[in-house]
Amino acid sequence: MDNSKTQPLILIVDDTSKNIELLGTILDREGYDISAAMTGGQALATLHEIEPDLILLDVMMPDMDGYEICRRIKSDISRKDIPVIFLTAKTETEDIVTGFTAGGVDYILKPFHPEVLTARVRTHVELYRGKKEREKLLSELQHALGMVKQLSGILPICSFCKKIRNDEGYWSQVEEYIKNHSEADFSHSICPECLKKHYPEMAEKIEKKN
Repeated sequence: MDNSKTQPLILIVDDTSKNIELLGTILDREGYDISAAMTGGQALATLHEIEPDLILLDVMMPDMDGYEICRRIKSDISRKDIPVIFLTAKTETEDIVTGFTAGGVDYILKPFHPEVLTARVRTHVELYRGKKEREKLLSELQHALGMVKQLSGILPICSFCKKIRNDEGYWSQVEEYIKNHSEADFSHSICPECLKKHYPEMAEKIEKKN
């Protein structure tokens, strides 16, 4: 899927509907698609169905706190790279460190300024999408390289007929050898020099026409 042609999807996890509504309104104006969950269990279940570009996660949740939710997300190999931003009123250094240790990429304090929120969301979405795109390109490159059989070393070639000696000691035409040792194929044509040598009349006509 080409991420650049799809709207970024944000998963909001908060146990207060008003907070979800406020965040959703702000992010919707910025062009983001929104999904929401009101408990940790709902959030984890939702992640089995969607792959958001970022998760906004409240710390104080009814069934499990945001730190534990984040740890569980990061333990899922298919979802561990999704950036998680914590939203909380907790300002103690210990709480902030706990959030980063759990796997969060950022920490936004409540009450927040909408411009600060959208700037941080935009930054982490772009970083995540850029990483995914690089991984996709790398995978495609590795696949392409895997399809290529490279010729290397010194190839014994006859000085007269230009046949190549293969690994078994047999001599074969250059095109046959290359075809058997690479993914290349051949279409035959005639170079200008050979055209003049073997078909002089045709060569003369072509020269006059040009």
